[in-house]
Amino acid sequence: MSIALNKGRAALAARQQALQAFWAERTAQERKLLSIGAVVAGVALVYAVCFEPAWNGRIALQKSLPELRQKAAVLQSLAREAGELSRQAPVQVAPMNREGLDASLRARGLAPQSLSLTGEYARVQLNGVPFASVMLWLDGLRREGRIAVQDAKITAQGKPGMVDATLSLHQSPGVTR
Repeated sequence: MSIALNKGRAALAARQQALQAFWAERTAQERKLLSIGAVVAGVALVYAVCFEPAWNGRIALQKSLPELRQKAAVLQSLAREAGELSRQAPVQVAPMNREGLDASLRARGLAPQSLSLTGEYARVQLNGVPFASVMLWLDGLRREGRIAVQDAKITAQGKPGMVDATLSLHQSPGVTR
C-alpha cells in the first residue's frame, strides 16, 4: 500500500514541477490573462452548477404555483364536503317485502314462478326468463334496496339468453324495519 502511495506522491510532485515550470515561462501579461481566464471559468462553473438550476427551478415554481393553489383549494373543498357527508345519517332503505320484490320483478318484465319471504331472506324462482333482465333486476335491488344475492342457481335453457334461476336474497343490515 505504501508503494502505491509513494508512486502517487511522486507523480503529483512531478506534475507540480511541470506546472511551476510552465508558469515561470510565461510573461506577466500572460500570467494575468491566464489568471483572469481561470477566475471566469470558475465563476461560470459555479453559476452553471449552483445558481442557474436554482433560478430556473424558482421560475418554474412561480409559474406552477397558481395551479397548485387552485388544486389545493379544490382538495380542501372536497375534504369539507366529505366531512359533511360523513356526518349525515345514512339514507334509510325500506325493508324488503313481497310487494316490493314483486313490483320490481314486473317492472323488469319478469314473472316469478314463486316468491317467498322468510324473515330477512327471500327466495325467488324464475323460469324461462332473459339472463340480462335477471342481472339488471339484481343490480337494481343491490343499488336501491341494499339487497344482496345470498345463493343463486342459474341454468341455461336451449334458447340462447334464456335461463331458469333460483335466487336467495338477503337485505344488508342498517335497514329500518
